Amino acid sequence: QVHVVESGGGLVQAGGSLRLSCAVSGRTVSGYAMGWFRQAPGKEREFVAAIRWSGSTYYADSVKGRFTISRDNAKNTAYLQMNSLKPEDTAVYYCAAHNSGSYQHIASYGYWGQGSQVTVSS
Repeated sequence: QVHVVESGGGLVQAGGSLRLSCAVSGRTVSGYAMGWFRQAPGKEREFVAAIRWSGSTYYADSVKGRFTISRDNAKNTAYLQMNSLKPEDTAVYYCAAHNSGSYQHIASYGYWGQGSQVTVSS
């Protein structure tokens, strides 16, 4: 059974930084893409970033240049470094393991974590 667990969320002031971690057990991440999504109150879950097994990365326009996704295959872990945070980045952030299809689509991911709250104060 595959488990995905996020950690590292919290409260930060605008302009600050946070790093989220995503630990996967029950499945090696080395051959698969990993993605980060977020959901703000009253809004739909949206794509944030994804990283392929090769290391290629994809970002939503809203976070490009501020967020960096990375992975450590030896630790079966993915990361999301978030810099220059803005109040509009406030959301629950979810990590997911990719199955097939577009990296930007929720339906392409088969295993999800429980989410980690990120709150950015102005």
